[in-house]
Amino acid sequence: MKTTSLHQLADEQLAAAREASSGRASVTVFGGHEHDLRQTVVALAGGRSLGEHESPGDASLQVLVGTVRLTAGEDVWEGGAGDYLVIPPHRHDLHADTDAVVLLTVATRS
Repeated sequence: MKTTSLHQLADEQLAAAREASSGRASVTVFGGHEHDLRQTVVALAGGRSLGEHESPGDASLQVLVGTVRLTAGEDVWEGGAGDYLVIPPHRHDLHADTDAVVLLTVATRS
């Protein structure tokens, strides 16, 4: 069994996001081609967004650090540390209101 500190990963990825020209950084902590699930720690510097993109399918995010806004068309969901958001099954964007880190969970097979 592998143990991973999400606090440590959040700190590392947030530091990398602050240094990156894109204002973001990520690392997959579980999953891939051989699994039905993928979990990725995604960090965004405050004021930055992922940009509108298609839904990856069944997915959710848990806010680990900071505050974020998930938007899909006219719908907006806000989340802070400890909040859990279900990602809508259509185009959406994730914006960091403050420096933020989320744990993105995606079902990779249906």
